[in-house]
Amino acid sequence: MKAVASRYPRWNSMLRTTCVATMLEGGHATNALPQLAAATVNCRVMPDDSPEYVLSALKGAVADEQVTVKSARSTTAVPGSQMRPDLMKQISKVTDSLWPGVIVAPSMSTGATDGKARRAAGIETYGVSGLFGERGESRAHGQDERMLASSFYQSQVFLYDLVKALSMP
Repeated sequence: MKAVASRYPRWNSMLRTTCVATMLEGGHATNALPQLAAATVNCRVMPDDSPEYVLSALKGAVADEQVTVKSARSTTAVPGSQMRPDLMKQISKVTDSLWPGVIVAPSMSTGATDGKARRAAGIETYGVSGLFGERGESRAHGQDERMLASSFYQSQVFLYDLVKALSMP
């Protein structure tokens, strides 16, 4: 499964820690070489990867003693929540009632959440959305960010049904 998912950038980013330069700065004039340069690198870290490991990997990728690599975030690792069969069963049941044949597969969100802080406080945390997008479209955080209106309303029904299913004895 990992080999197949690794071929698709969106799925690949959910299988491992990934880092990308999101901001670059350098120079003071268009006709002069910069004396200083800086890059902001955003990392989406798998819960089981330590911040020290990620920092070490970045330093290894730069491979230049004159370049300073430092973390601007918390360096506390927090393990991920364990997969619970009872939750997966309910998620699959509600999914199948709304979208028969759709396969439920656990993955790591590529977006930031409050999950790390909750897990650090001992609260198991899971993210479930029920949102579907247009095939081949990824407009999250772009200037033209949008979603299908029908998907928005269907996800509300999905989440409502899921909360009801999980709250009943």
